[in-house]
Amino acid sequence: MSTPEVAPKVTIPGSPVVPNMVGPDHAIQFSCHKGIGCWNACCSNIDISLTPYDIVRLKQRLGISSTEFLRDYTVPYEMEKDGIAGVKFRPVENGTACRFMRPEGCSVYEDRPTACRYYPVALLSMRKQDEYTDTESYAIVKEDHCKGHAENRRLTIADYRKEQGVEEYDELARGWRQLVLKKKSAGPAVGAPSLKSRQLFFMACYDVDTFRGFVDSEGFGKLFKLSADEKAMLMADDVELMQFAFRFLKQVLFGEQTIELDETAAKARTEKWRERQMEIEREAAERLTRAEEGMYEDTDLDGGGAHGTFSRGGND
Repeated sequence: MSTPEVAPKVTIPGSPVVPNMVGPDHAIQFSCHKGIGCWNACCSNIDISLTPYDIVRLKQRLGISSTEFLRDYTVPYEMEKDGIAGVKFRPVENGTACRFMRPEGCSVYEDRPTACRYYPVALLSMRKQDEYTDTESYAIVKEDHCKGHAENRRLTIADYRKEQGVEEYDELARGWRQLVLKKKSAGPAVGAPSLKSRQLFFMACYDVDTFRGFVDSEGFGKLFKLSADEKAMLMADDVELMQFAFRFLKQVLFGEQTIELDETAAKARTEKWRERQMEIEREAAERLTRAEEGMYEDTDLDGGGAHGTFSRGGND
């Protein structure tokens, strides 16, 4: 076995994450099974973020649309102030437990989220400002209630990931993580995304069924060139559509061109946008002019009496 890859310490105040980043060859001692003293304890007090692929798997498992799943089973949260949104599991009403927890364990175990599969390992994705690709490291989560660390079973993080079926989940969420990291690593230079950009990000990443309607719309078809076969595949396959959504967002948010545009439609759209911006600026200037005219109309300069801004000096 190769020497474990060890990265610098990262301190997270108040967090159960052990502040050492480690590589895939790092060995952990852990086992979770029915009959262990802490069975279901981690599911009784959840704080579980979901990836887009988690949502696809779970909405398919439940036989509902992504829109219904987001409404009934999740809550949105800001990953950073005024930034893009993430999605978390909504716990039981007036409680903290997972809604899929049962006495015998998880009722959606085969389709459980990435975070549940990883526990007690935490995936740490990082991307430097001058690098295109992201790098992955891991950390170990140790919580007081968890007795799994005392079990006599050792295996590497790489083997644990295979055992838990995490590799597929990570690969299919990679495009989303790159989008998040790209925005975070850009920092203040790019600025806070507009409300429209945040809404577009949320729909494309998390609400795949609404995004399907967006891609199937006449306006989208005029602007983006998709072959009949490619469009049919996107309409039929949630995962393919999700991956396409990541490409779409990289293109519209960061200018990474991977989807062919109709040049005529693109130019017309740009010109329409410019005209709208000029109209907005003109309307703003007119409002300012009217406001200034109104201020001076309220002022009696000839009589010296102050109706608004000016007052007359001297004695009566």
